[in-house]
Amino acid sequence: MSAQHAATSFAGRELTLFRILFCVAALWNFAGAIPGLTDPAGMFEREFGRALTDPVMVSVYRGAWGTALLYGFGFLLVALHPVRHTGIILMGGLGKALFALNLFQMFLNGWTSSFAIVVIAGDAVFVALFAFFFYRMKSKRLDIF
Repeated sequence: MSAQHAATSFAGRELTLFRILFCVAALWNFAGAIPGLTDPAGMFEREFGRALTDPVMVSVYRGAWGTALLYGFGFLLVALHPVRHTGIILMGGLGKALFALNLFQMFLNGWTSSFAIVVIAGDAVFVALFAFFFYRMKSKRLDIF
């Protein structure tokens, strides 16, 4: 499909809703990343219900939140032109799915606090909405990549 048609195929309300989705996804990432970067030990304790005292693990945990921050900026980029940045959506969605599955496994093993359910559910909702975005692209016969 031509770039001109691809750019106009998501228009009006639908385009606005998808742009809002990706802005909210960015905010969701920032909501975890900012406290995770500024107070990793506190964030870890909220999520896992135990203290994080090993300085190496504090650094590793902070680094994971740095990745979440970068995904947040990626989602802001996607909000500007969702059809152009499908690779970011795919990477971000897969990251959310894998993180949610891993965190759910940890929850089932009793390794997390109940706060983890909020994170798991939120990421699962975003994965479903990102999948819906790709479904809408496919129904409009747009190339995903």
